Amino acid sequence: MPAHFQIKEIPAAQTWPVRHEVMWPDKPESFVRLPEDEAGIHFGLFVEQQLVSVLSLFLYGEQAQFRKFCTLPAFQKKGFGAALLQHVLAFASVQGACSIWCHARASARSFYQKAGLQEKGEVFRKNDLAYVKMVFEVTDPRRSQVN
Repeated sequence: MPAHFQIKEIPAAQTWPVRHEVMWPDKPESFVRLPEDEAGIHFGLFVEQQLVSVLSLFLYGEQAQFRKFCTLPAFQKKGFGAALLQHVLAFASVQGACSIWCHARASARSFYQKAGLQEKGEVFRKNDLAYVKMVFEVTDPRRSQVN
């Protein structure tokens, strides 16, 4: 992984071409747009000014969900996705989220387990793919202290 990459917040529309190319290239681009995109916080990881990985975060008080997380094929398995995920997990916890989750493709469960997420519940199917809920529980030592 190159030492120089940048993670920053981006507009929802900037995520759509990457989502489309990686997740559902056989569908129209509108298929990767979420009705709630405007309410989300969208992150992009850039390598030499090229957007290579995206993730959308939705905060719901002490819960946060991330969706449409993907990395361009030429940049996969190089640590970029892991770096973006760690950045977003830290961001969500600073925003007050205690539980951060996603519906991950079952084929990617080991990636999420390496990042510290735990599998919860049963595998389910959506759009002919198997998914599983993966959850990151924020551990805050101050919460376990007794006054």
